[in-house]
Amino acid sequence: MKDKRMIGNLLLLFTAMIWGTAFAFQRSGMDAVEPATFNAARMALAAVAVGAFALSRRKAIRRHDARDDSARRASDRATLLGGLCCGLFLAAASILQQLGLVYTTAGKAGFLTAMYMLLVPLIERLLFRRRYPRRVWAAVALGVAGLYLLSVRDGFSLARGDALVIVCALLFAGHILCCDRFAPRGDPVAIAAIQFAVASLVSAVMAAFTEAPSLSGLAAAATAILYCGLVSGGVGYTLQIVAQRMTDPTSASLLMSLESVFAVIGGALLLGEKMTGREKLGCAVMFAAIVLVQLPAAHKTKEQKD
Repeated sequence: MKDKRMIGNLLLLFTAMIWGTAFAFQRSGMDAVEPATFNAARMALAAVAVGAFALSRRKAIRRHDARDDSARRASDRATLLGGLCCGLFLAAASILQQLGLVYTTAGKAGFLTAMYMLLVPLIERLLFRRRYPRRVWAAVALGVAGLYLLSVRDGFSLARGDALVIVCALLFAGHILCCDRFAPRGDPVAIAAIQFAVASLVSAVMAAFTEAPSLSGLAAAATAILYCGLVSGGVGYTLQIVAQRMTDPTSASLLMSLESVFAVIGGALLLGEKMTGREKLGCAVMFAAIVLVQLPAAHKTKEQKD
């Protein structure tokens, strides 16, 4: 069991690195195409790549599947429902993230997206009545303070891009909890493939009504789309779903929060971004809160409730 958890945690750490560096590519891609168009293209690419792998894997699994028909049907239902649910959350979250990146930096967006680490235990408490110690709620307050330093301007107003990324963080919290519910009950790779297809379809519909997609724009953003579609999407989100079968959502959240660190590093190295002293302090405070909010619950089981 410990070996399985360690493998899952290492996979999530690698996922955080992939996602963090993807912020730089996502932002550079906005120079050539609009957000929903970019999202539709990257998700379609991920759906094709993961879908092909899922189909070949499914055939191999079915040849050695000893379960009865009812168990297989239950697994298939969980896979389909999980893919649809995760896909809707992913579509909404990633579109808002792309919109936010038009108005803010990659590093800042990475830290704000990591707010979902604070939101996961809050949602679990409200909806599933899971108990957390007082340190968790202290960490939430600390996170709000960090958010203020990082994002709030004079007059208590948020920058447009920051506000969009914060809403995106709430949706990513829903995505994590959705993965946690369905991944153990279905085929995680198939769930990933379905979610990419759903997210691509939703993004394409939005792009058709609100944007002006062009082949020349997609060609100009090809490098960013390839990285975000195959690496960040195909590899990263699939690893998340697979790894969450091996660990609990709070431990997963702690490890994935490191994407914020990789986002700042990637923004600095790839885009030459710089942050003000206030923003750096906000990042430090938020990261401390993100770590603190997870540590007290990291050793609790998912079954502990009031």
